[in-house]
Amino acid sequence: MKGFAKKVQQFLVSEDGPTAVEYAVMLALIIIVCLGAVGAVGTAASAKFQEAAAAL
Repeated sequence: MKGFAKKVQQFLVSEDGPTAVEYAVMLALIIIVCLGAVGAVGTAASAKFQEAAAAL
């Protein structure tokens, strides 16, 4: 158990912890932007397909 506590302490002291959190936040923001873009493109494409279907 002491070995685990020592490793946790070393992780918290090192710079890896905050860096991992920063990367996780960046990844979350990128995913949100991608989902928004896919939703917008999907809506626009759906509108164009509906317009083409109405023209036929």
